[in-house]
Amino acid sequence: MMITPLHRFRDIERTPEYLQPEKCVPPPSRASLGTMWFIRDGCGIACAVVTWMLVFYADFVVLLVMLVPSRDYVYSVINGTLFNTLAFLALASHCRAMLTDPGAVPKGNATKEFIESLQLKPGQVVYKCPKCCSIKPDRAHHCSVCKRCIRKMDHHCPWVNNCVGENNQKYFVLFTMYIALISLHALIMVGFHFLYCFEEDWTKCSSFSPPTTVILLILLCFEALLFLIFTSVMFGTQVHSICTDETGIERLKNQKPTWERISGWEGMKLAFGGAFSLGWFNPFSDLSCKSPAPTEAVAASPASEIMTQEEIEQFLARDVAIQMLHE
Repeated sequence: MMITPLHRFRDIERTPEYLQPEKCVPPPSRASLGTMWFIRDGCGIACAVVTWMLVFYADFVVLLVMLVPSRDYVYSVINGTLFNTLAFLALASHCRAMLTDPGAVPKGNATKEFIESLQLKPGQVVYKCPKCCSIKPDRAHHCSVCKRCIRKMDHHCPWVNNCVGENNQKYFVLFTMYIALISLHALIMVGFHFLYCFEEDWTKCSSFSPPTTVILLILLCFEALLFLIFTSVMFGTQVHSICTDETGIERLKNQKPTWERISGWEGMKLAFGGAFSLGWFNPFSDLSCKSPAPTEAVAASPASEIMTQEEIEQFLARDVAIQMLHE
């Protein structure tokens, strides 16, 4: 049988015996699994800690260097409240993105019992991930850091120490948005503060000495500009991925879609948990909108053990096949 580019990296399997279920350990029961999702990766943990430290540094400079010494009480209260609210929402979104299961496929579920329960018929195409011994649904990819297959995996982000998948993409989008907003806010306040200090005596515009004040403001300006550019780009790419219903991995692989795309505004509602509301911007709200049911499967499978290329394409496109990937 000829292998098309769509199946270049996939092995077509037609019998449960070829899956080698004896090498897979049965998955732990759900009762034994904790509710906390956390990836024990040294690099990711260090990046997450650095992220929090940078936000706290920005808050320190904004409050103690710029707002507290200001003579305009209303200006200080409004900007201090706004900046700290956005910073709180950014850190809350970071926690939700880091501690939410991104959509991990049950590990080790490619057991003999489970495969037999699928009642595979001749000609059905099945994929398996040999790294985590999991039955791999369509659009799932294995993450070497999380050591799991993740549904609709976009990428693994060390800054949130987690994969970005179908269950936590909303929180990652909110995190990038709020970080971009506080970066822009900090840049604007630094600009106004420099103008104020140039017009007034430098010794009166800050609680710190003039050299210390300049150094702290320059560092904050550099940090805010860097993260404004970075998070704005990430925010844009994530919104584009949601609106086009194409993950970053699928775009890089130039993967031909075998699923029914839910794009545009419907994709945004699916990713953010329902119709547009203030809940979209709330990192504490859970996703209540479920994925639509897959298209109805064909009742009968091809009777022949050998499938033609056209039949394989039809099975993949109509979600008849149970997919498992060999990577």
